[in-house]
Parts: sequence; structure tokens; C-alpha cells
Amino acid sequence: MSQLTLVQAVNDGLKSIMREDDTVLVLGEDVGPKGGVFLATEGLTAEFGEERCFDTPLSEDGIIGVGVGLAMNQMKPVCEIQFQDFIFPAFDQIVSEAAKMRYRSGGQYTVPMVVRTPYGGGIRGGLYHSQSGEAYFAHTPGLKVVIPSTPYDAKGLLIASILDPDPVLFMEPKALYRAFREEVPEGVYTVDLSTVREVTPGEDCVIFTYGAMVPVAETAAKRIREARGSEVRVIDLRTLMPLDEEAVLAAARECGRVVVLQEAPRFCGYGSEISAIIAENAIEYMEAPIKRVTGFDTPFPNTLENYYLPDARRVMDAVEQVLDF
Repeated sequence: MSQLTLVQAVNDGLKSIMREDDTVLVLGEDVGPKGGVFLATEGLTAEFGEERCFDTPLSEDGIIGVGVGLAMNQMKPVCEIQFQDFIFPAFDQIVSEAAKMRYRSGGQYTVPMVVRTPYGGGIRGGLYHSQSGEAYFAHTPGLKVVIPSTPYDAKGLLIASILDPDPVLFMEPKALYRAFREEVPEGVYTVDLSTVREVTPGEDCVIFTYGAMVPVAETAAKRIREARGSEVRVIDLRTLMPLDEEAVLAAARECGRVVVLQEAPRFCGYGSEISAIIAENAIEYMEAPIKRVTGFDTPFPNTLENYYLPDARRVMDAVEQVLDF
């Protein structure tokens, strides 16, 4: 095993599956010799050649359109969008073409492609390099949405996404790209999609979260335990669509108190869906109202980034409110 950062794990995952499966190829802006803005594709062109890792024009709809065509012709393209903020010119290709192809063709065609893109704040990128648009895409039937929070999961979930027969939006929290290292197995392995990960155990309250907010929730849970002895469970959702609803409901029922954490804006955010699922199916188990901790309903600020992003203090406030209700 090697000690890798999250972005190194993404790179290793791509290399590992490309060595095993010559139908996997990578395309996008500056993914070739440059290795991408964050170096996630570093070394791929040198090892696999320009036919399997190549630069494209600055055209997001073109990148995804080419990916759809390749996927319908026995290839497994991995398309990179440099920043999730730039994905919207390709929105129609993703939600109207890639996500709908299996249904519209009666199962004759599938689109086994992955769209990789870094998302979220944490690098002072301002409003055009910090958005969290997962809710737009989780709303789309036929499209899977995956967000890792650790190097181990990043590699295993990415390989599982590449091997999946349907299109996957693989959103990488750029704030965690080089935040820490952990042991990552060599070679090909997978982490099952539509499974959650228990980050910390606990029975007094549960925090549901994903991506860059996972370590924030973990810090808050630790501080709550030290301050008042309450045990807070943290659940990393990992796959937002399809969601493991049974695991979410089981944790909510066991704890009876729920906090949902996301860095995206509050209104119509993904956390609202988690809250609704619990309210519809487990309301009789709730000992307190479900609390959401989110970004604000404003464009993502630059100088006020640290104020906009949820931190451990805001999460602790929400947990204490449900514990004291």
C-alpha cells in the first residue's frame, strides 16, 4: 500500500484501470501532457499515449458529447471538466443525452462514461471556481452522482464508476485534494456505489454529510464528545444518487436526532432531500426537529469564503440544539 492524497488516489485509480482495460480513455481540457489543473491526470499521456489521454478544445458540451458517442461504441470514456462551475454548457448533454440513452433506446444502448469534476470551496477561487451543484444532477433519473471524501474511497469509487454501465458524475472535493494522506491499495479495487460509510459511531445524534464537509462533521462530533460526553454518529453518504435510503433511515431511527450538513446553498439543496426522506419514513422516531447546516443562499464569496463555508462551530450549534430540544 502507498500513502496517497485524494488527488493522487484519483490519478492512481485512473492508471490502475487503464492498465487493466484498454477501452478506458481520458479526455478534457489540459488533461494530456500538462496533467490537468490539479495534476489528477499527470503521467497518463506519457504512459498510455495521446490516443487514450488527450486534450480537447475549450468546449464542455463538446467534451461530453464526444464522451457519449464513445460510450455508445464500446468505450469507457472518463471526461474531465476542469471546475464544476464550467459544467453548465454541457448540462444538456449530461441530463438529456447521457442520462436518458438507456431509457430512450429501450435498453439497446447504455452510456458507460464518467464525468470527473472538482467542486466546492476551500481554495479561495471565488464565485466561478467554488460552486457545489450536486443537487442539479441528483435530480436527474439515469445519472449517478458520486462524491468521495477520502483517498481510499476516491480510488475505489472512481474505478467502480468507470466499470458501471451507466453515466456517473464523479465530483471531487478540491478542498480535500491534498488535505491528508492515507493508505491506498495498489492495483484495481472497487468501493460499491450506493453505500454509505460510518465515519464515527454514536447513538445520541447522527450527522449526514458528504465530500469536504465530512472532516468538518468529524471535528464537530469529537468536540461535542469532549465537551458534553454525547456520542455523535457521522455518516458519509458517498453516493448521492442512487442513495442508500435504508442505511440513512436506519441511522436516523437509531439516533432519533438528525443534522444534515452540506456546503451548497440551503434552498433546494441535497440535504433537503435527506430531511424529507426521514420526515416521510421515520418521523415517529425523531426526538427533535431535523436541522440543516449549509452554505448561504448567495453567490459564493471570495473574501468571505471562511464565513460562507460551514465550520465545526456551526455544526456543533446545530447538534446542541437537537440534543437540548
